[in-house]
Amino acid sequence: MAEFELTDAEYDAATRRGKQAGTGQPRPSSVHFDSETGRIVVEFINGAAFMVPARSLQGLEMASDAELGDVEILGDDGLHWEALDADFTIAGLMAGVFGTRSFVDVARKGGKARTVAKIAASRTNGAKGGRPRKAAG
Repeated sequence: MAEFELTDAEYDAATRRGKQAGTGQPRPSSVHFDSETGRIVVEFINGAAFMVPARSLQGLEMASDAELGDVEILGDDGLHWEALDADFTIAGLMAGVFGTRSFVDVARKGGKARTVAKIAASRTNGAKGGRPRKAAG
């Protein structure tokens, strides 16, 4: 049997390839906050990308652009904001998990709230003829 030696770099590269092949999931290569669109953009080593609205995530609603931009990849499937003490899995975000169940429930009910001010605004708008019709295209 022939004997050969691997360098540390070759060993590390082989280990990374093995881990990647074993997960069956593309690995993230970079992440950044796009202040123009307000989205977190995750890019993967296979060329794919995923975007999520940053301020829709629990704990990031009131974060500044600078705070949102201080995001890093955590392990093979996580996003981490040190200053905000916030962590999310990329798989969870892709599945639409933007926070705890109670956070998501409150966020969904936001547009359905029936406050006195909202009812009054709706009546005023209705008296003016309601929402304008969409122009035929």
